[in-house]
Amino acid sequence: MPIRINLLAESQALEELRRRDPVKRAIWIGSTLGVVLLCWSGWLQAKAIKAKLTLSGLETTLRAKTNDFQRVLENKRKLEDVNQKTNALQMLTTFRLLNAPILNALQHTIVDDVQLVHFRTDHAYVTVEESKPKTNSNGRITPGRPATITEKTTLTLEARDTSPNPGDQIPKYQAALADCSYFQRALGKTNVVRLKEIGNTQRDASGKDFVQFSLECRFPEKTR
Repeated sequence: MPIRINLLAESQALEELRRRDPVKRAIWIGSTLGVVLLCWSGWLQAKAIKAKLTLSGLETTLRAKTNDFQRVLENKRKLEDVNQKTNALQMLTTFRLLNAPILNALQHTIVDDVQLVHFRTDHAYVTVEESKPKTNSNGRITPGRPATITEKTTLTLEARDTSPNPGDQIPKYQAALADCSYFQRALGKTNVVRLKEIGNTQRDASGKDFVQFSLECRFPEKTR
């Protein structure tokens, strides 16, 4: 039986040993993992860029909607301000003091020897600015108050007492005004017909003595 001798056995053994070297295997595995990590990192980067683009679009949309919302709030505030002023004007028109009822009442309060010379109504308006809600250091909120306007109305009557004893008819004229249903209703219980001024006895062109005086009626204040 022939004997076979492999002269390359040693070289083949060394080559096989090199192929089985764990360092090379580790390098190959590491390279493979590196490529996988690079691919995964690239995929995450692309996903992050896409997310940033989506976020940028959403922020742009949000800013546009925020601006629209602010415009809506501003228009709402202007509308409320216009409505408030319109309602205030309507209330002022509806509840304003009219001269016709006063003249009608005066013709029913005639007293002998008393001549009404002049009447005048004065209107004063006191405004109070609105106050904004405030928050103190403890976090407690003090609610604000809307702006208000207070109307103060005064009626002044100037008359002459031409009675034989000038001045005697003044209390009677005051009482006649105080007993008038219109003035009782308009002035209320707390306001009275007050003697504002009385002059000295004078004499007219016909030689008749008279006293000129003025009465004042303060109507209740109205706050709107």
